[in-house]
Amino acid sequence: MQGTRRNRLTGLAYVTPALAFVLVFTAYPLGRMIWMSLHEWSLIAEPHFIGLDNFRQAFSDRQFWTSFLFTLKYTVLITPVLIVGGYLLALLTAPASRMRAFTRTVIFVPVVIGLGVSSLLWYWLFSTDFGVINRILLDLGVIDQPVLWLGVDAGTSNFAISTSVVWKVIGFGMILFVGAIQAIPTEITEASLVDGAGYWQRISRVVLPLTMRTVLLVTLVSVIGSLLAFDQFYIMTAGQPQNETATSVFFVYLNSFPYLKLGYGAALSLILAVTILAFTVVQLVLTRRSES
Repeated sequence: MQGTRRNRLTGLAYVTPALAFVLVFTAYPLGRMIWMSLHEWSLIAEPHFIGLDNFRQAFSDRQFWTSFLFTLKYTVLITPVLIVGGYLLALLTAPASRMRAFTRTVIFVPVVIGLGVSSLLWYWLFSTDFGVINRILLDLGVIDQPVLWLGVDAGTSNFAISTSVVWKVIGFGMILFVGAIQAIPTEITEASLVDGAGYWQRISRVVLPLTMRTVLLVTLVSVIGSLLAFDQFYIMTAGQPQNETATSVFFVYLNSFPYLKLGYGAALSLILAVTILAFTVVQLVLTRRSES
């Protein structure tokens, strides 16, 4: 009896730091944000309770929907590129060899660079007058005059930002895919070879099904990262032209700090959090189906 009680107390002692961390850095901030969303809250005035008015304002705010739909569009466009590109790179570099290991390292290096630093680097590369990209295209004769990549046209701005994000993030998914592919027992691969399966047959019928959980996990991480995109858009375009490249988080930032509408910003953050939670639930459902 005493041993069982001691084991429970020992287990509680181990769990307490994690519970305290979740309480301090997750539960309390979330509860505080919910409370703020129910108030007209400003840094220069006393807050007062307004109920769900902030949420009503959000759902009727045209600029919010423009930013939200732009974020979803960006997520839908860039996620397949990251997943398919990362998986193909993993297939090319998964077999063990020094050259493939070196290639994986080169592709993964941008992942460890800060997102702000990466955005500044690509802002310089796409510079109209001094950027390397315009200079290369001019030397090759692809263009006759420098292209205004950032802040003038939404299409070219999105292309420039997406290029910078793919360059930085694709190595993260590749490393996870490589780990999943290398975890497949060699006996399974040898058995498929004995059965006469070709390369793409092994990929589609053996490798892909056995790594589907990792694919779903990387997809979820990529979707969350895209929905929370802020740094690259803030640094490279600042939402221009005419807020056409303003993401949801950028819109939350504008309302919370420059406009001092902390209550409204908290409501917008909760809407975005619920959206991310919905994607997480879908991922969990798909993962369970892939296991059954």
